[in-house]
Amino acid sequence: MRTLVSFLAALTLATSLAAGATLPRKAPEFVIQSPDGKQTLLTSYKGKTIVMAFMFTTCPHCQNTAKVLSVVQTEYAAKGVQILGTTFDKDAPLQVLQFNKMLGLNFPCGFSTPRNVLQFLQIPENDPYFVPGLVFIDKNFNIRSQYIGDEKFLDKQEVNIRTEIDKMLKGGTAAPAAVKKSAPKQ
Repeated sequence: MRTLVSFLAALTLATSLAAGATLPRKAPEFVIQSPDGKQTLLTSYKGKTIVMAFMFTTCPHCQNTAKVLSVVQTEYAAKGVQILGTTFDKDAPLQVLQFNKMLGLNFPCGFSTPRNVLQFLQIPENDPYFVPGLVFIDKNFNIRSQYIGDEKFLDKQEVNIRTEIDKMLKGGTAAPAAVKKSAPKQ
């Protein structure tokens, strides 16, 4: 009985977390700050297929995702795909430069505030969230899918990321209109 109650509680939490964001939806403007004071605007990549990663600089899962995204950027750049990264942990403004160098990132990766990230993801500020988060934006600037700390998606992330991109490049929807969230990845 205790297992059933735990399962139902987890299912209720997952359902309430998934109900938050509207998909698909138009991508709002988003600004990524760099340590040198420059800004990268999401709208400057309109017309491209975009994968945005939301990460913590100290999270091993996020570091792994960033490495995977570097490989994907190399393979898909000629097809009009742009990877963008945003770190948003407490020390991100101080750590993002080291994060980029340590991982050898070949895509723009800066920092933002948790508030800006959560607004972009349509997650209420007091709700729990998990990292890494991935958002897939099509050439028409529509957010087609987003995965926030989704263990199932991240377990085979390299394959899943390519699948999402390939669907968007073919003009289809990336994923069912649902936001995926699961156990913390920190």
